[in-house]
Amino acid sequence: MADAKVIPFDDDRARGARRTKRGALASVGEQASAARPARRDPRAERSRERPPGVDATPGGGRGPGAAARPGALERLLGDEWDRRAARGLSFLRRRLTGEYEVDDFGYDAELTEQVLMSLLRPVYDAYFRVEVRGIENIPADGGALVVANHSGTLPWDGLMLQVAVHDHHPAGRHLRLLAADLVFVLPVVGELARKAGHTLACAEDAERLLTRGEVVGVMPEGFKGVGKPFADRYKLQRFGRGGFVSTALRAGVPIVPCSIVGAEEIHPMLGNARTLARLLGLPYFPLTPTFPWLGPLGAVPLPTKWTIQFGEPIPTDGYEPEAADDPVLMFNLTDQVREKIQHTLYKLLVQRRSVFF
Repeated sequence: MADAKVIPFDDDRARGARRTKRGALASVGEQASAARPARRDPRAERSRERPPGVDATPGGGRGPGAAARPGALERLLGDEWDRRAARGLSFLRRRLTGEYEVDDFGYDAELTEQVLMSLLRPVYDAYFRVEVRGIENIPADGGALVVANHSGTLPWDGLMLQVAVHDHHPAGRHLRLLAADLVFVLPVVGELARKAGHTLACAEDAERLLTRGEVVGVMPEGFKGVGKPFADRYKLQRFGRGGFVSTALRAGVPIVPCSIVGAEEIHPMLGNARTLARLLGLPYFPLTPTFPWLGPLGAVPLPTKWTIQFGEPIPTDGYEPEAADDPVLMFNLTDQVREKIQHTLYKLLVQRRSVFF
């Protein structure tokens, strides 16, 4: 026991004091470290800035969640580019193998939906910026005869009218336009017109379509309207002999007047080279501020602002079947439709702020 070393009580307190001092120094060091700004790690910051699912490895390699990062095709073609590509390939396969249907008038619904409407829609939405009013006046089902004014030197109004009915009608109805003979003798144009649902402007074809429950469009002014001088813009020409009224009476379908504003100014027709028109077999040869002076570029229409308004339908189902042969009734109904379209044209022109806006 003599060799045992006795630690005094004072030494224990000294060791505790030293521990306390070291703890205090550590606490001061931690506070100083907290006061100093943390060293920035650029790699860690870039990793935090990356969207979820993107690998943080150098060189932009793909990690487990890299599928969420849009690739070049997604950025160029959109999110569903693969589905659209699959639909396009399927469409081409059916075209090549002949696995598609057309009706007895030559109407190709698939081609119209996927190709023709897709080509016309940017012109409709972005170039002419068409505003549609009164589309609900076209019935949701059953036959109807849409009667519209015709203008513009080139028949852009018929095509825009077709897009308006297809894209804006709640039931997604398709307009079957009646076209002149000249349309169907032109190369390429005639075939495309058939595929788009257009048919010859004759009473027999129109009546067949109406009795089948189709929406049929007719522009009774014909070439007199589309080829009239710019000085006569928005002045309706003669509506023929009222054959469209007789057709509507026989089919018992309503007549929907339609007024189109904006088409008159796309190709201001300042003159008509009649001699050249006869040589080419055309109803007229337009002379505009740009055509034929600028060549093919002169055929590009001016970007006017359009308005298409469908009026209240005029019913015909209340007449007797023999009413279709009554010339007085046909004249009165034809004049009534014409006056409604003309009155609406004047009303829209008063409301219009500008030709182009």
